[in-house]
Amino acid sequence: MGRETDFSIAVDIGGTFTDLIAYDAGGARFLHAKSLTTPHDLVEGILDCVRRSGGQLADAGEVVHGSTIAINTVLESRGSRTGLVVTRGTRDVYAIGRGNRPDAYNLFFRRPRPFVPRELTFEVPERTLASGEILEELDEQAVIDVCTELREANVDAVAVCFLHSYANPEHERRAGELIRRELPDAYVSLSHEILREYREYERTSTTVVNSYIGPIVSRYVDALGGRLAAGGFGGQLWIMQSSGGVMAPSTAARRPVAMMESGPVGGIIAAAEIGRRLGFPNVIAFDMGGTTAKASLIRDGTPTVADGYHVGGYTEGHPVLSPVVDVVEVGTGGGSIAWIDEVGALKVGPRSAGADPGPICYARGGTEPTITDANVALGRIRAHAFMGGEMALDADGARAGIAARVAQPLGLDELAAAFGIVEIATAKMSLAVREVSVAKGYDPRDFVLLASGGAGPLHAVAIARELHIPRVIVPRFPGHFSAVGMLLTDLRHDLVRTIYSRIDEVEPERIHDAYREMAAELATLIDPERLRVEAFLDMRYAGQDFTLPVPVAEHELVAGGLEVVRRRFDEVHQRRYGHHAAGERAEIVNLRVTGLGRRAKPELQDTPTPANGAALQRAPVYFARGAAAVDAPVHARDRLQAGALIEGPALIEEYASTTVVFDGDTVTVAPTLELLIDVHD
Repeated sequence: MGRETDFSIAVDIGGTFTDLIAYDAGGARFLHAKSLTTPHDLVEGILDCVRRSGGQLADAGEVVHGSTIAINTVLESRGSRTGLVVTRGTRDVYAIGRGNRPDAYNLFFRRPRPFVPRELTFEVPERTLASGEILEELDEQAVIDVCTELREANVDAVAVCFLHSYANPEHERRAGELIRRELPDAYVSLSHEILREYREYERTSTTVVNSYIGPIVSRYVDALGGRLAAGGFGGQLWIMQSSGGVMAPSTAARRPVAMMESGPVGGIIAAAEIGRRLGFPNVIAFDMGGTTAKASLIRDGTPTVADGYHVGGYTEGHPVLSPVVDVVEVGTGGGSIAWIDEVGALKVGPRSAGADPGPICYARGGTEPTITDANVALGRIRAHAFMGGEMALDADGARAGIAARVAQPLGLDELAAAFGIVEIATAKMSLAVREVSVAKGYDPRDFVLLASGGAGPLHAVAIARELHIPRVIVPRFPGHFSAVGMLLTDLRHDLVRTIYSRIDEVEPERIHDAYREMAAELATLIDPERLRVEAFLDMRYAGQDFTLPVPVAEHELVAGGLEVVRRRFDEVHQRRYGHHAAGERAEIVNLRVTGLGRRAKPELQDTPTPANGAALQRAPVYFARGAAAVDAPVHARDRLQAGALIEGPALIEEYASTTVVFDGDTVTVAPTLELLIDVHD
């Protein structure tokens, strides 16, 4: 488990910046650093951050890491050449997918292109029934023959998904043994090792995605561990999961599909923790980085976790059934490009300038104006103060780029064009916040908006005003907030088993046996001494297609206990949909078991007393369209004392972010130094 020390490091790799934050419990202090992401060699960006922070890898007892490598491999379609082995008669399940048309009125709609073409999909004779009974034995020679064809096709990875293997994985397990023997260099994913849940298309897609990204992600994880060790690190490396927990590198190499959203979820975990500590259990987490903006809902102190999602979006993405913190993402990060479409309308994103070449103001070769350039033009980002002065920006270049690419073609002046870019971005991000709140039956006025990411505090108050959210919280280290969240996570593993039956007909021992098997598997992944197991039954009324998770205790998985679970399902349905049907038949579809292993976490008690609360200086800032620039006070956040009160308009600058406070808004510095902004509606 690594050496026990008081020094922990967390690193988050984003599309534009790589963020590091370290906590020294002995000295009750944080170290932090930020550097441009190095797409050609992601580990180099991590090592650069370590050097910049002043910390030493040799002193660290653990490193927690989140990365976009898995999801970017899928979105950019640059995964490994993959073969698929299926039950005879099911060759086209993956290609056909679902019969629904998500974008019904789009004449140019296209289904997601399968990662495995039909010519690399192979059938073998075998058949298991949904009950788990074997109808036809596996033809082992057919599997060996398929391996010959896969070898000749030069595949790097193989996915195996047999019909109903979630109920009985015997055939799939044996086929995996044969494939690994015949193709020792191939990366192999077996569906029952990834997902033991029914829905053949989604299970196949998840297994294929795991193999498609597996070779790339596993090589990256191995290289990361090796280069950290070469730098003196001898502790435990943890990899962030999409579900909000961490896992060992060996698990990440086997199940890379579980780290698809490993970067953004760290900030959501931290938002829940900060909200709880400040007395706000209902939080909308808003994270705006360099490439995208993300929103997620936290209710009663708990982030919303979905059972799966579509990588690349619902309409054209690939389904992945793996627990993921429910996030709505839009292509409006600081580096999102402003452009004019074929009918002369101004658009912002989703294409991003990224880290290379970056926005025009970075002076790294970028020529297309971005949201960051617009904020520089409006004085909301001061060119000489960016990144604490480490990275001076080219303000003249930003203004010239906006003028040439946006203002002149639209017949606007430069400031109007910059306001247009920012306002369009604000509208798009407000829709994302609405999607996680209003679209799910929650009133955003009942929540606080917690803003993070380097660009989040720049836009959060405008979004809050748009949606009538009364309060915005800007946490400490907002530009490193996802990394902060990684220090606050526990070990987590999620298992699922399909057990389809009416609740009044199922044998309780069948469910209890499955629970014990899954709990035993979790004990091999997490130290039993710190393992806590939570269980849920996915339930629905007969005739429904989708399910609701119902919490259940182990002692309820016995005769008589399920009657309590049945009544609890009615209560859950009533809370979610506003009605229930106590007289209707109820069905159990899946048993879900989550294993949690407690990790030592920083208490975030480091609250140094700043020197004074005086404004650093004043600067001209444009806050409103059509209004003159305001000679606004600019506060240095690290000089603000607890209890300080600031009235807008103002800027509050810190190392990796700037908070924009508008006229009528007031900011109070919390005892733990978070900024609490009361929004004037």
